[in-house]
Amino acid sequence: MTGPTLTLTARLNTSAADSRRGLVRVHPEVLTALSLTEWDAIGVTGARTVASVVARADDGTPPGTVLLDDITFSNLGIREDTQVVVSPVVVHGAARITVSGSSIASASVSEPTLRRALLGKVVSVGDTLSLLPRDLGPELTASEATRSLARTLGITWTNELLTVAATEPAGPVSVQTNTAVLWAGHDGSGAPGALASGTPNGGTASAGTGPTTGAQQFGARQPSGASTQPHSASDVQPERPAHPVRPMSELVGVDSQTTRLTEWLSVTLDTPDILRALGAQPRLGVLVTGPSGVGKATVVRSVCADRPFVEIDGPTSGALAADGRRAAVTSAIARLRSAGPGVLLITDVEALLPADPDPVSALIVDDLRTAVGSGEVALVATSADATALDPRLREPDLCDRSLSIPLPDASLRAKLLGAILSGVPADGKLDLDDVAVHTPGFVAADLAAVVRDAALRAAARAADSSGEPALRTADLTEALTVVRPASRLESPDVALGSITLDDVGDMVETRQALTEAVLWPLQHPDTFTRLGVDPPRGVLLYGPPGCGKTFVVRALAASGRLSVHTVKGAELLDKWVGSSERAVRDLFTRARESAPSLVFLDEVDALAPRRGGSTDSGVADRVVAALLTELDGVEPLSDVVVLGATNRPDLIDPALLRPGRLERIVFVPPPDADARADILRASSRSVPLDGIDIEELAQDLDGYSAADCSALLREAALAAMRRDIEAATVTATDVEAARRSVRPSLDPGQVAELEAYAENRRG
Repeated sequence: MTGPTLTLTARLNTSAADSRRGLVRVHPEVLTALSLTEWDAIGVTGARTVASVVARADDGTPPGTVLLDDITFSNLGIREDTQVVVSPVVVHGAARITVSGSSIASASVSEPTLRRALLGKVVSVGDTLSLLPRDLGPELTASEATRSLARTLGITWTNELLTVAATEPAGPVSVQTNTAVLWAGHDGSGAPGALASGTPNGGTASAGTGPTTGAQQFGARQPSGASTQPHSASDVQPERPAHPVRPMSELVGVDSQTTRLTEWLSVTLDTPDILRALGAQPRLGVLVTGPSGVGKATVVRSVCADRPFVEIDGPTSGALAADGRRAAVTSAIARLRSAGPGVLLITDVEALLPADPDPVSALIVDDLRTAVGSGEVALVATSADATALDPRLREPDLCDRSLSIPLPDASLRAKLLGAILSGVPADGKLDLDDVAVHTPGFVAADLAAVVRDAALRAAARAADSSGEPALRTADLTEALTVVRPASRLESPDVALGSITLDDVGDMVETRQALTEAVLWPLQHPDTFTRLGVDPPRGVLLYGPPGCGKTFVVRALAASGRLSVHTVKGAELLDKWVGSSERAVRDLFTRARESAPSLVFLDEVDALAPRRGGSTDSGVADRVVAALLTELDGVEPLSDVVVLGATNRPDLIDPALLRPGRLERIVFVPPPDADARADILRASSRSVPLDGIDIEELAQDLDGYSAADCSALLREAALAAMRRDIEAATVTATDVEAARRSVRPSLDPGQVAELEAYAENRRG
């Protein structure tokens, strides 16, 4: 510790937002007394000294108190209400950190993901850390780490604890974007520069990277006088551990891709003279595209198993300084040239060569162009977003060929699950087909995460019963409630429950339209093909508020047979030019990547109003144009259904309601007596009613919407509790009491206008 010190009382920080993130919160007066600003580094001394990131405490926190989470208490070796000494501390940007953890974490969490999870934290040797990203502070956004960890370990990653085994340099250090964060046992494997032989038990060797400087520091800001020293390339980016290489016989659903890539490499690298004799240069550059986690790099590693091979991790190298980025590429090229014709794989190349290039990107592109043109290096790059690439990478003298690995369908997902579960002990026959049907949008990495979460459940059951561990279909099914596919991580969850389309009341036309547009293409695709027609592209539901338009989306989502992407129309509108149109494109891109899928546009009148009448500088007009392009543009919208809902169909741009777009326009009327009876029966399944005639009650609720009927039963249950907190049933008296507070919400004038609109469309 250096500088002034203060003695404070340690108290437990009960904030869920700060839990296990390694933050120390103090009163603003303490920050002033220590000459610190929020998000600087601070030292805390108890039984041992711990360095951490400091932040402001709430105004109600006493000045003499320091708030710590449970992990920091453990690191300090103290209990609550113990006196501790706090002081500024000098930390350096870490060149290398080695951590240890559970076997499942070290085997499942990649080192780039591990670095993102620890980004911005201040650590010392011996500290215990959680995998919860710091995710707080003006310079941090750890959502990518959160998503990667959620895909990798499911819900269990929030409880995973790590121990810092070594740091370089010694002393307190902060984890930065250029820090090599390694698992213990992986930091010394292989000498830098070693080439992978590519056997099934071998793997790949990553290229080294160039030097970095203190300008790349990321995370806790240094107090005055602190310094961050530059380090050599080998210090900053050690050799990554070898990736396991799967034999091509174990790859599922990519036979054509492996065949073509094998053929291209064989002709280019093994028989270049034949190409020269035919007047062609023996050079090869391939861009492999596909959704994240679909297995692009796995395919390349398997095909190149018997060749000299160097792999560069795009995000890792892209996070380095300019000279380090170029050094990563030139080092890899030099090693391949010394070993003979070989393959250079750059994963997630958009992180190394983004669409908005800087000067060093031009130098890297020139280095790659020279290497590929020499015939000694075959370049294979993978990307999950080809639009984010430097366009020069797609020029004819670089990556002039492309391979696409598509999203797996249900039958292919079943085969992938079979391959992942090969040799895994099972308790009875696993129904992989049923699991595959209920995993739309899942790629190989997502399915592996499902299996890992299911394995944890099976292991916990075996530990409790002291029996042999064995996997059950129920373990896989329950894992689906925790693991979300990467394509849906940015979409809000839909509350499901146990509802179906049969629970939406007497909505015959609505159920039929949704069945034809959404369920039939999934259940009977051969019939559409046999009859030579395409399924409906979209459906518009309109009707008074509270009549079940959103409820039917929950019913569709509950089937588990399609991905559901929901958005309220106003959420996509942004005042910045291009932002709203980009949000629309991103929404439909996610829907395509997770097909079969449903895009639900709630309040679609706010998203697509009539063009020409807005006063928002044309934002709404451009959004409508973008939406029309996505629905009926050049790029087909395959296996994606769009469902819109509105209370004001007259405000929607007419072009959106033409055939090929939201072509099925369905009026959702207020519920009649029979529909209200169905709604009351569905809502009262778990409500013990005593002496209440559902049919008679439904007749008396004229003007009540579906939401009003459900609210009436909730209020009746509360009335029963007011009558007797130990009440076991809801009586007619309770319902009458509830009717005095829950009044019908339907506006007769609005209902009349909507019914007139429906009549005009029928006429």
